[in-house]
Amino acid sequence: MNRDIYRSGEYLKKNPTWHGEDSSWKAKHILKIINDNNLRINSICEVGCGSGQILKELYKVMAENVYFIGYEISPYAFKLCQQWENERVQFFLKDLLEEKEVFFDLILAIDVFEHIEDYLGFLKKLHSKGRYKIFHIPLDLSVQSVIRSSPIIKCRYDVGHLHYFTKELALATLADTGYKIIDYFYTASSIELPPKSLISSIARLPRKLMFMINKDFSARILGGFSLMVLTK
Repeated sequence: MNRDIYRSGEYLKKNPTWHGEDSSWKAKHILKIINDNNLRINSICEVGCGSGQILKELYKVMAENVYFIGYEISPYAFKLCQQWENERVQFFLKDLLEEKEVFFDLILAIDVFEHIEDYLGFLKKLHSKGRYKIFHIPLDLSVQSVIRSSPIIKCRYDVGHLHYFTKELALATLADTGYKIIDYFYTASSIELPPKSLISSIARLPRKLMFMINKDFSARILGGFSLMVLTK
């Protein structure tokens, strides 16, 4: 990960909530892919857990035998995490990949590896840390984002994205680093969450209509979508 902006406070200045406001929405989709695939799990680890609120939301609705652990490298995000700790939810200011003998039923990497300089190395090392993995991957590459260019630059400098994906590139990246794809679906923040700009608000209706007709075409042309992927 480009550690300087996360440890220096630069990322915090641009994203003071660490996107915690989207956590319940993300948790809902994580729970959907878990339930759709009948996963039986007792331990969930989130790498790059940010504000910790995704784990907090999952804790509220999952069975009492499930334990939650979050790893975060930013001391600023870690401070946000600590308020959610309890007997079944723990957070560590550590790099999960440097832990020697840990193994979890499920690892979450939610909007993470697009931030990491050596994302292929990260994915290869992460593979041995858990049985199942769920990735949430922003699909920043679309026809409109390439033509306008400003959306990609905004992702780079406002939220720290270093790598950009389509659905096909995201799935190929996971397969190339040793993951078996079990299930995936689009998530539609541009339709389901409040718009963050005037342009997003204007594009909301055409995105919604096109997404109803052809999900792949909508993601490829208009953008504004991410991919939730379950792997082994």
